[in-house]
Amino acid sequence: MKILDLVRLILGNLSRRKARVGLTAIGVVIGTAAVVILVSLAIGLQRNANEQLFGIGDLTQIQVMPAFDMEGGPLPAVRIDGGGGGPGGQPQPTRLLTNFALEELRAIPGVASVIPRDYLMAGLIVKYQKLEGGVGVIGVDTADLAELGLEATEGSTELGRNSVVIGAMVPSNFYDPRIRPGQEPPPPPQLYGQQIQLIALKYDDQGNEIRKTLSMRVSGVLQETRGESDWTMYLPLEQVKALNEWALGQRINYNKDGYGQVVVKVQDVEQVLDISEQITNMGFQAFTPQSFVEGINNFYVILQFIFGGVGAIALLVAAIGIANTMAMSILERTREIGLMKAVGATNRDVLAIFLGEAAGIGFLGGLGGVLIGWLAGQGINVIALVYLANQAGEQGGMPPSIAVYTPFWLPLFALIFSTIIGMISGLYPALRAATMIPVIALKYE
Repeated sequence: MKILDLVRLILGNLSRRKARVGLTAIGVVIGTAAVVILVSLAIGLQRNANEQLFGIGDLTQIQVMPAFDMEGGPLPAVRIDGGGGGPGGQPQPTRLLTNFALEELRAIPGVASVIPRDYLMAGLIVKYQKLEGGVGVIGVDTADLAELGLEATEGSTELGRNSVVIGAMVPSNFYDPRIRPGQEPPPPPQLYGQQIQLIALKYDDQGNEIRKTLSMRVSGVLQETRGESDWTMYLPLEQVKALNEWALGQRINYNKDGYGQVVVKVQDVEQVLDISEQITNMGFQAFTPQSFVEGINNFYVILQFIFGGVGAIALLVAAIGIANTMAMSILERTREIGLMKAVGATNRDVLAIFLGEAAGIGFLGGLGGVLIGWLAGQGINVIALVYLANQAGEQGGMPPSIAVYTPFWLPLFALIFSTIIGMISGLYPALRAATMIPVIALKYE
């Protein structure tokens, strides 16, 4: 039997029993729509969560620090190149982030750069004209903050000896110390290109305050990241080191004491977790936003499977309905089957006809379910976005851009899956029809 004749015969048989086919297909419509809606909701939640994580940090960066126990001492690290009771199995003290350790980090395959950084450990007041403010200061051992993935909205990300680069929110920390009650607070100053004074503070043994003032030019303002950089002022590491030595009253030897923190920049985001594990095995603490994002994504993938499984249960119920419909159809068309086989139809032809009808019911139900699921998803999306936008406005957060997202592959997968379910459901009735003996079928009343 030609394929075109087969398709024409299947469509003719389905159209003869429109009501029964329609009622059976409704179950498939409900199941397919449930799969599309629930999986789209899980994908939308995942995309929304990833958007809310904007600013969590550059996913190619790893923050590396020495590991310390609860009592303040370094944690022991077990070497993995030995075994048994030999020297390799003995606990070794965690190594500090010395310059030698930095060279070992740079030697790891896939590491693009290793950038030490340090915090200012002195008290600080920042002055601009009549305004004062407080801000965190970080010294980094790089000539350009672009190496850390930061971008400037004004000026440059390059660091100089007598210049600073500030985060987007730093101007919001300034206030007028002479403001009177009831007066309008001054707006945040425009600091780009301006001279500001950094006043470092420390106290001697008698409690007397000692100040050190530096005049710096703001050479750049960073783009907002909703992270640490927004509230930070960046200086060259050597300058922050000099201020820390002044505040502590002693010289700092990074070869002996090590750096407090190092940023490891990885060439490919796919290598981040593997390199992070290697750094941990070297005896350091390693944190990367990629591990957090990976955990979030894994959770939502599991949620997609759970939601898809709930919808698949409805499809399973619909499959039972298709099997029942096809079984009843065979009982009603037994003489017709016998006649077809008597005039030359093979078992394969009969099997193809009934499997085609079952698959047709699944396809029609899947098509309706995909359409209804997509439309319902868009409706839920509009309602959810309005509600979530109002909630974000009240709480001061970022409104989501999407709540339900239907990727291109999902409707296609749902349609194919429902068709296959229909075909599998009609397999047993179709085999019964194909194996009927023509003489017995023709005698059937």
